[in-house]
Amino acid sequence: MKSISERERSIEDALDSAEKAKEEMARLTSENEQLLIQARSERDAILKEAKELKDQIVLDAKTSAEVEGAKMIEKARLEIDHQKHLALVEVKNEVSTLALDIARKVLNRDFQDQSNQEQLVNELLKDIKLN
Repeated sequence: MKSISERERSIEDALDSAEKAKEEMARLTSENEQLLIQARSERDAILKEAKELKDQIVLDAKTSAEVEGAKMIEKARLEIDHQKHLALVEVKNEVSTLALDIARKVLNRDFQDQSNQEQLVNELLKDIKLN
């Protein structure tokens, strides 16, 4: 009987050990599931943060490009205005040089004759009004 008792006790110990192992396995499985849920949550948070950071970088780059583009356009506009002004000054100088050359040639031709000189002086005197 002693051996049957020991055998029963051995079987009960084995069953208790198996039950404890089963409970430990259930606990470990539950912990693993919790860790997996936590890891997924952290992954989602990291991905969300990375997307927000990417969106901010893209927005900053776009804004910077727009500002730089506006500066370049304004600089080009100012340069065009400056070049236009320089071209107008040059055209005016050319026109005045040509006008003086033409006037000089006309006056040289007209003043070669003494009667033409006297006629021009008389016309200018008529145009002058005395007070």
